[in-house]
Amino acid sequence: METKQNFAAYWRMNLTYVVILLSIWFLVSYVCGILLADALSHIYFGGFRLGFWFANQGSEVVFVILIFVYVKLMNNLDKRFDVEEK
Repeated sequence: METKQNFAAYWRMNLTYVVILLSIWFLVSYVCGILLADALSHIYFGGFRLGFWFANQGSEVVFVILIFVYVKLMNNLDKRFDVEEK
């Protein structure tokens, strides 16, 4: 495979990861924290209503987790395409 094709495949995988992870964050922060907040308020998590938890802490916690997931995915992708820092 040519180098230009490798870079295109690398960039396509990177964008795929970003779209998937941002979609997850959107679902957690916007859908669960705002749109479904009333429906989720009947469920309790750690003593708090789940809708309240998603709106106040859940989106931030999930965002930080997604950052670590992205770092792990990108490190694996860098190794796969042999563009890792040495």
